Amino acid sequence: MSSNQIIFQRPATPHRESGQWSVAEVEALYALPFMELVFRAAEVHRQYFDPTRVQLSTLLSIKTGGCPEDCGYCPQSVHHDTPVPNQPMMTVDEVVAAARAAKANGAGRFCMGAAWRGPKDADLEQTLDMVRQVKELGLETCATFGLLKDGQAEKLKGAGLDYYNHNLDTAPDKYADIIQTREYEDRLDTLGKVRGAGLSVCCGGIVGLNETREDRAGLITQLANLDPQPESVPINSLVKVEGTPLEGAEEIDWTEFVRTIAVARLTMPASYVRLSAGRRGMPEAMQALCFLAGANSIFYGDKLLTTGNPDVEADRALLTKLDLAPL
Repeated sequence: MSSNQIIFQRPATPHRESGQWSVAEVEALYALPFMELVFRAAEVHRQYFDPTRVQLSTLLSIKTGGCPEDCGYCPQSVHHDTPVPNQPMMTVDEVVAAARAAKANGAGRFCMGAAWRGPKDADLEQTLDMVRQVKELGLETCATFGLLKDGQAEKLKGAGLDYYNHNLDTAPDKYADIIQTREYEDRLDTLGKVRGAGLSVCCGGIVGLNETREDRAGLITQLANLDPQPESVPINSLVKVEGTPLEGAEEIDWTEFVRTIAVARLTMPASYVRLSAGRRGMPEAMQALCFLAGANSIFYGDKLLTTGNPDVEADRALLTKLDLAPL
């Protein structure tokens, strides 16, 4: 062996069958050499999933605009001057028609979102028939309606809902910089109600909110320490919308987003990690690295609530290039 040859000793990857991750441990994963981190995440991904299959979800906004919350990234907030108007709730027939089209295009899960702080009981009742009829189409069902009150998660479960989405958005210490109209504990309380009703949890966050790497590690730590861990973990890249407080947020390097996907896979090995908002601005090669690093779910369709998404034909072409097939 040459005297100037370097042997790279791979440090051990922290592993948790049970117990709690620390922010320091998650930061250590982020700090691994980029290619090593992606490789390790790919190894773990293959232990839990078929790496050639991707879960396809379609997201529909059934009630757009007029939200009383002040989330700094959201164009649907009444606190921000954006082009998104307050619109009435869609009818059951309109929602079912959209679900039928999503299934015809290959989606396996249909997610319904509403711009509410939380649903009033009357609002919720209108959604239950939507859930029932979408479920009857043979699709998995998901809803994101905001904060839930006692008994509402049970009603959604009874109507056939499979997943409830409620994101933590960012780290606890960063949260107040992004949202002032609700507390971090409010989100955890709703997640507890969802679990108590026997629903699967879809819970993730957003990258690009002017956060630090420590903040990103704090978000992943919170998600990984939920017990049980979320079945679905959407990782969103901020879509900057004119009129929102975060329209001028600093761009993060693309490698940092891929690192976040990889760290999510390593800390939540059995969860679906969804490459979510922001894909329209991601080159195909970047998306391919995300899939290699453990992403195995995408939003599929030309719109995410109010912002753009790659169209169906573009996604089909990308999946074909990468030899990936839908679940």
